[in-house]
Amino acid sequence: MSTVTQKAAREHRVTVPSLGRRKKQGEKITMLTAYDFTFASIFDAAEIDVLLVGDSLGNVVQGLDTTLPVTLDEVVYHSRMVARAARRALVIGDMPFGSYQISAEEAVRNAFRLVKDGGSHAVKLEGGQSVAATIERIVAAEIPVMGHVGLTPQAVNRMGGHRVQGRGEAGRARVIADAMAVEAAGAFSVVLEGVPEDLAHEITDALSIPTIGIGAGVHCDGQVLVMHDMLGLTDWSPSFVKQYANLGALASQAARNFAEEVTNSKFPDEAHSYR
Repeated sequence: MSTVTQKAAREHRVTVPSLGRRKKQGEKITMLTAYDFTFASIFDAAEIDVLLVGDSLGNVVQGLDTTLPVTLDEVVYHSRMVARAARRALVIGDMPFGSYQISAEEAVRNAFRLVKDGGSHAVKLEGGQSVAATIERIVAAEIPVMGHVGLTPQAVNRMGGHRVQGRGEAGRARVIADAMAVEAAGAFSVVLEGVPEDLAHEITDALSIPTIGIGAGVHCDGQVLVMHDMLGLTDWSPSFVKQYANLGALASQAARNFAEEVTNSKFPDEAHSYR
């Protein structure tokens, strides 16, 4: 029996506690973004552990330059489709920019929406020490929270772009403090994005909760990629992304074949027509 089959046999539904056990047992966690029923169904059947309805939908679905314009209603809409498809995976809804920064009370209210209306099992929000009190309030409301430190895309204007974080003594100390604050606040896991590999290793060893890396090296407890990057559906991807397929080229060729056959009256043929 394969390792994946063995894992599936003992874990019919991925849960927040089961991810914690994975870290203790040294088992890696897999996570992909998903935004609709079709791809969520494919990834769930492939036994991806966590499906993130990321605010990255602003970039890869809506064609925006940043994630900042994405609304809570939009994340709820996409989360509902993903949750409908997930039979095994844990579904996490991203809290978009402006949905948790104003007050802890509003953050809790918006987190409730992602769970009640969007069907998410947990929520994710960006930031470390500055959002620790907010994480505490959401967790106290019985909603699991995944943190996100290091390169945080919602802080793109403050950071001056998507820049690697945690370089230099001060930067390193800041990312470590943020990760520690997220754990202390009650988060069940934390995404480490865009940080040096050795720093991610140090944080992973120091925390009791799982770390999920993206551009953070191999030593994290799990890895996440944006599905469009992983599948080759985007024109450009960060250097840390590995492309596992080139569906963009396949889709383009399929469209060209369709157009050629329609133009030359080859489609529909008899096999694709009613009699």
